[in-house]
Amino acid sequence: VQLQASGGGLAQPGDSLRLSCAASGSTLDWNAVGWFRQAPGKEREAVSTISPSRMGTYYADSVKGRFTMSRDKAKNTVYLQMNVLKPEDTAVYYCAADRTGWGTFDPNDYVFWGQGTQVTVSS
Repeated sequence: VQLQASGGGLAQPGDSLRLSCAASGSTLDWNAVGWFRQAPGKEREAVSTISPSRMGTYYADSVKGRFTMSRDKAKNTVYLQMNVLKPEDTAVYYCAADRTGWGTFDPNDYVFWGQGTQVTVSS
């Protein structure tokens, strides 16, 4: 599976951005797909994940109520709608897919990674 993340950019606090993660080489129907982010000097952290096995979408506390993750099976693409952006959301955002479909918040459980897209939130 090859993943291509896009949609990052510069935003002001309170703005919205939508990230896309397009998959090729295989469908993502049975893989869990997660969004992760890494800010300078910090560890990579989970933002959200869609888990087919657990039949749910899960969010980190820091983004609950502001971010929404969705999947378009026809396009084999996953999205992350980010609303009410804050400066602390600034990071490189990565999408990733696992093999099991379970979908955890541990980046070590994911084996396929996109290249990352920069999100900068600043006034």
